[in-house]
Amino acid sequence: MRNTVLLIGGCLWAVLLQAQPNRWQQQVKYKMDISVFAEKNQLSGKQQIEYTNNAPDTLKRIFYHLYWNAFQPNSMMDARSRVLGQTSVYNRPDWDGRVRDRIQKLQPNEIGYQKVKWVKLNGVAQTIKEHETILEVQLTKPILPNSKVNLELEFEAQVPLQVRRSGRDNAEGVRFSMSQWYPKLCEYDYEGWHPTPYIAREFYGVWGDYEVKITIDKKYVIGGTGYLQNPNQIGYGYEAKGAKVTQPAGNLLTWHFVAPNVHDFVWAADPEYKHLSKTVRDGLVLHAFYKLVPDSLRKQYNAMSERGKRNYGSAENFIANYKAEWETVLDLAAKALPFIDKTFGKYPYKQYSFIQGGDGGMEYPMATLLKGAGEGVTIHEWMHSWYQMMLGTNESLHSWMDEGFTSYAESRITNFLEGDSMQFPHKGAYDAYIALTKSGFDEPLTTHADQYNTNYAYSTNAYTKGEVFMEQLGYIVGAPIRDKILLAYFNRWKFKHPNPADIIRVAEDISGMQLDWYRTFFVNTNKTINYGIDSVWTDGDKTKIRLSNKGRMPMPIDVQLTFKDGSKELHYIPMYLMFGKKPIENNTPRTDYEPWKWTHTTYIIETTRKLTDISIVEIDPTLRLADVERKDNRLEVKW
Repeated sequence: MRNTVLLIGGCLWAVLLQAQPNRWQQQVKYKMDISVFAEKNQLSGKQQIEYTNNAPDTLKRIFYHLYWNAFQPNSMMDARSRVLGQTSVYNRPDWDGRVRDRIQKLQPNEIGYQKVKWVKLNGVAQTIKEHETILEVQLTKPILPNSKVNLELEFEAQVPLQVRRSGRDNAEGVRFSMSQWYPKLCEYDYEGWHPTPYIAREFYGVWGDYEVKITIDKKYVIGGTGYLQNPNQIGYGYEAKGAKVTQPAGNLLTWHFVAPNVHDFVWAADPEYKHLSKTVRDGLVLHAFYKLVPDSLRKQYNAMSERGKRNYGSAENFIANYKAEWETVLDLAAKALPFIDKTFGKYPYKQYSFIQGGDGGMEYPMATLLKGAGEGVTIHEWMHSWYQMMLGTNESLHSWMDEGFTSYAESRITNFLEGDSMQFPHKGAYDAYIALTKSGFDEPLTTHADQYNTNYAYSTNAYTKGEVFMEQLGYIVGAPIRDKILLAYFNRWKFKHPNPADIIRVAEDISGMQLDWYRTFFVNTNKTINYGIDSVWTDGDKTKIRLSNKGRMPMPIDVQLTFKDGSKELHYIPMYLMFGKKPIENNTPRTDYEPWKWTHTTYIIETTRKLTDISIVEIDPTLRLADVERKDNRLEVKW
């Protein structure tokens, strides 16, 4: 089974290299043997990495992430959170409510740490230096281009009391949420090394194959990344149908996982996990791991705001809803999958797991940690499999390409699941983005994820402006073309770490338009869109309408005229820098104009219909244009 899985991974890798643009990728093969001392909340491990340097560069040093060192008093994460808490946004401290000042208060047996005892390169000990959450290794012998080396290390770690993403004993009583749990090699790409310290958010990793053996008390059930290689020795719902489970003697059990072509590995463990599974297509098996501890859920309910409590009415209703969500999460995923495969690209792995754990929702390859399995968070975290786990953008630099595109997909999938009942499923994202532009906290999307002045600006930009970017792209090129772009982007750039220029080049290729201006204005700046209807008048046998551009970002413009008899006309003005025009999207008669030059503040359109025939003049009735002042986009005439 092991050889078969690794062969599948190798074939997948080879096919992808042939199908993708020629951007080199570093490659790793991890082997880890881990011993978990559950009672002490500690673990130790040995790690071997076969590292392939596909870069044209010679590497004189390497870096590892040591994420759990962030969970210590006065760490960068601790200090940054407390500083942001001194900033008020809408009369609230701007810190992350899941962190606040709690790290500062952790006791020695509650902190997290990862201590690397030694590192060897091809069997030779190396000089190491710890920089809190980054380990620097000065190499005695450089790693040459197009060469392979073997790296080995030994480490020990303490699982932090649940604070952020990973840890132990979370609010729902899950014992171990094991994300960012091992020394992880930093990525080296065409921009160089990325030894990004763990301060608050977003990750970047090296594509590779993982083989992980976890030895833990036999009473624990594990769910996570990868394919279990010894299911009939493990049991707990993993065993083959009808197979007899034969666990080894003693109190310990070793779980053996392999995961081909991923850039991280997560797992979670609890003695009370219930394990559900469902086969949905082509051998793809979905898993769910959850537990129900009524006392923990009551505490969670009691900690809610009054508004949150009103949504459920009582703690018992909250518990019942919680149980129902977990029991139906696999049915929800199975219902969504055909739409996801068709719209965003086919999921290529053979399993996915929804695992109770963590402190909200956090995505990893083949798995997610969830605090509750509601429809929105379930779909959102799963869609990270496309925009982070398979495309793998550097989230620290381009978080909007992951969080924003994932939020966009979530909105569309939710609308599909609800029978396309929402008139405009992205309205919440547009409203949040526009509110940010007026708040005084706005910053460009090019801002590093950890370096935003406020958590408010980061979260709104990454999640909602990124969603707006994709929906508004459909306004520019046409929704059917945008959907072709989505699939082409996924198929062309999966497993290749794309950047903003890459999505734009795909969009230009599919649409036939020039679109770099869109990235320049909407991503690189925080300039906003603000068009309006200036005036309407009769000129001979024609009616003329003057439009004004009061914003600092130019866009193509759709103007719809609705007449008293119910008929409509669409007047379409391309933007000069596009050097192309949007295809007709519907059956409304359309008049096309010469492009509007962004240097000109006004533009006049005309119709042969009488002024008195007009009932409504509206810029962008589809609401896809992110105009920050829509009050002057619609003129309703009452004669």
